[in-house]
Amino acid sequence: MNCYKRFAHIYDDLINEDIDYGTWCLKILNLCQILNVKKQDYLDLACGTGNMTEKIAPHFQNSWAVDLSNEMLSEADEKLRNKRLKINLICEDISKLKLNRQFDLITCCLDSTNYLLEEKSLENYFRGVFNHLNSNGIFIFDINSYYKITSILSNNTYTYDDEKITYIWENYLEDEIVDMYLTFFIKCKDVYRRFDEHHRERAYKCKTIEYALKNCGLNIIGKFDNYQDKNVTDTSERIVYVVNKHTK
Repeated sequence: MNCYKRFAHIYDDLINEDIDYGTWCLKILNLCQILNVKKQDYLDLACGTGNMTEKIAPHFQNSWAVDLSNEMLSEADEKLRNKRLKINLICEDISKLKLNRQFDLITCCLDSTNYLLEEKSLENYFRGVFNHLNSNGIFIFDINSYYKITSILSNNTYTYDDEKITYIWENYLEDEIVDMYLTFFIKCKDVYRRFDEHHRERAYKCKTIEYALKNCGLNIIGKFDNYQDKNVTDTSERIVYVVNKHTK
């Protein structure tokens, strides 16, 4: 699968129009305050270009960020350095975490969990989080809902066009996995340069996510609709989970 390579260089130009990272950050930090989370060590999983890392890291003494794409980490490194933030950036698969330390807050935002296509990988990911989470720490992550992937993304085509970037986004859904084929045309002086990316996400039902969390020793303490104080419904598109280690 070819994803988050050349796309990394234009990622922020596209995503910042749709995602309110400031609101997400405020919700996460508010949850930390309510739950008395110690603001010592923070870990951002699938950090991408570091948008969430940039906003949350200043509130913690030490911060780490993990992503599988070297290209995304390169963008994150430049951004965080420009903000004079000292972050430990690590290229690693989130389903194979081996950082040899524990954290007070772990986040994994913007449906990165859906990129884990096998339930075994999902459980390995949750076990890794369990092993890296302090006893009083919390893990906050979100997923594209089953409804969004199967009813909205599904077998649809989307287009985008402005003065600098044009793309065609074609989706094909089969066996609860959506294959997303993106063709980009980027304006460089008077010439448009093309590149292609292929992304895959799995539609997980809540019961599958919640069974895996429980099986890995993680306890759900909060569940929200898109980082808002709203209950999840059958038509929620982004579901946010707040979990901690299960206490006997």
